[in-house]
Amino acid sequence: MYIERGGQGPDLLLLLHGMGATAAVWSPLCAEADDRWHGRWLALDLPGHGRSDRLDSYAIGQIAATVARAALPEIDPAGRLVVLGHSMGGVIALALATGWFGVAPQRVFGLGIKAAWSDDDLRRMDALGTQPARLFATEAEARERYLKVAGLAGLVDAGSPVVARGVVQDGDGWRLAMDPRGHAVGKPPLAQLMAVACCPVHLGRGGHDPMMTNEQLRALDPEARDLGPHGHNLMVEAPDRVWDWVVNGP
Repeated sequence: MYIERGGQGPDLLLLLHGMGATAAVWSPLCAEADDRWHGRWLALDLPGHGRSDRLDSYAIGQIAATVARAALPEIDPAGRLVVLGHSMGGVIALALATGWFGVAPQRVFGLGIKAAWSDDDLRRMDALGTQPARLFATEAEARERYLKVAGLAGLVDAGSPVVARGVVQDGDGWRLAMDPRGHAVGKPPLAQLMAVACCPVHLGRGGHDPMMTNEQLRALDPEARDLGPHGHNLMVEAPDRVWDWVVNGP
């Protein structure tokens, strides 16, 4: 797996991005890490995203197991493991909170997790999972598409480091780096994962995020936080607000 890392000390903050994105979306947050986090941080491209290898299956458990294997050598038994996941990465963070995958977080934060899935949502995701990757004539076109898919349009421009690794060259064209089969992860069992978590789990969202409501999150976590007037990619739009939540507590 492709991994970015920084910081010093026994504590580790594991950062898991959302579907279609790469670890580069954490770059605004990591730029503040020296001032906000007393420990190390680790951000990885999830399987089938960016420069990480593809999987035969993208079931939640399979992704969580792959992430745990990559993170395990980085964990210092003398320190704390804190996991911060965004969107689909938040679901993987919840899976790690169960302790089933060989890592034992002390605290887990799930940011911007879609909490309600309709039959139409699931059919659309399954359909996307069977379609071949769309090819674009130029890198610029592929980058513009990536901004839309990753929910970054209007937050960063196509030349931003946040877009790094989001597209790759394929023959004479360009495509998004994500394996399209990764869309077909199925409905995440959020309530079940919350029920068996072995550590405190905290949910939060940007108040303008259209993918979920405060009420939906609070049905899972009564203390779920509205983190202010921001959208889905809060770690890009307002990284200081995310740091306040993670470092100072829910």
